[in-house]
Amino acid sequence: MLGRTLISIVDDDQLFRESMRKIVTLLGYAVEEFSSAADFLTSRFLPETACLVADVHMPGMTGVELHGRLIKLGYAIPTILITAYPDDVVRDRALKDGVVCYLGKPVDDGDLERCLRSALKLGKPIEENL
Repeated sequence: MLGRTLISIVDDDQLFRESMRKIVTLLGYAVEEFSSAADFLTSRFLPETACLVADVHMPGMTGVELHGRLIKLGYAIPTILITAYPDDVVRDRALKDGVVCYLGKPVDDGDLERCLRSALKLGKPIEENL
């Protein structure tokens, strides 16, 4: 990584992960991608991750569950959740539990950039709560 901030992307959709990798790389960050929460949790990149971008709906462990597991393990990684199926109840709960942003797919590049900046500066929810 050589000094570049690491963003980890967890999504079971390979095409979406690749698309997110391109966008986040163009924003100047180092990127690692994982097809499942379990893969991320056992990765050597877990302690280096400055921000996590995770899908809400994944087989095995959801993005919301992943965020909770990280907190229980002592990793306060600022997390951005992304979903193709926005749900206000899930969104409100996730933001209450410390998720920085909750974005719908397709992801707007500007919204993602704002969320990444907020996550890396503050590690707490931004006012718009996208």
